[in-house]
Amino acid sequence: MLGPVAFERCLALQERLAFEASSRGEGRIVVLFCEHPDLITVGRLGSRGHIQLTDQQLRREHLEVRWLSRGGGCVLHAPGQLAVYPIAPLDELGWTVGEYMRRLQQGIVDAFGELNVHGETYPGRFGVWGRSGQLACVGVAVRNWTTLHGAFINVNPAMRRYAFVDTLPPDRATAGEKTTMGCLLAERQTAVRMASVRSTLVKTLATAFDCERYHLHTGHPWLTVSTRTPRERERVE
Repeated sequence: MLGPVAFERCLALQERLAFEASSRGEGRIVVLFCEHPDLITVGRLGSRGHIQLTDQQLRREHLEVRWLSRGGGCVLHAPGQLAVYPIAPLDELGWTVGEYMRRLQQGIVDAFGELNVHGETYPGRFGVWGRSGQLACVGVAVRNWTTLHGAFINVNPAMRRYAFVDTLPPDRATAGEKTTMGCLLAERQTAVRMASVRSTLVKTLATAFDCERYHLHTGHPWLTVSTRTPRERERVE
């Protein structure tokens, strides 16, 4: 449970955890839960054309665009969106990438069900959809058979700018299908607490990942100088 974390710091933490997981040989899964400041990330299925804002508008909105080597398309990150990053050693667990993706999505769908939200998945696509749009974007990378990145769940963010970012390439959408993100608040039309979503996901992901027990921690000791970005290190020095 990391709370608000700058994207670059969280990415550095994931990479270090993935390196540890691939060399440890314990089969243990670590899942990071956090929120990011405003940012757009673009995965392998995304492109600049899926962002309906000019460079000037991006600057005015204080939105940086970051290209990543992960699956999925474009994702607008903002406070009120829950980022879920499982670091799972697939070879130690005996899972294929496809089985891992199925388990991850099932854990999200089950959490939505407990929150009285109907989430749908579609064959050949990764993510979970509702009436208001895509509720959870899924974009994963695998290095040395260990997973990075994960899922981004819109709980209750300010929704104004989401209309300008296509998470699903428009040419892959079926007739009438929303290509932008919705949120759990719009689905339920009642208040949704981030803490409730987190605690529900912990339980449903543990079940989906066949974890007999789990431990919760607040913060992480590696979110220190070792995971600061170069710009942050310059300020400290």
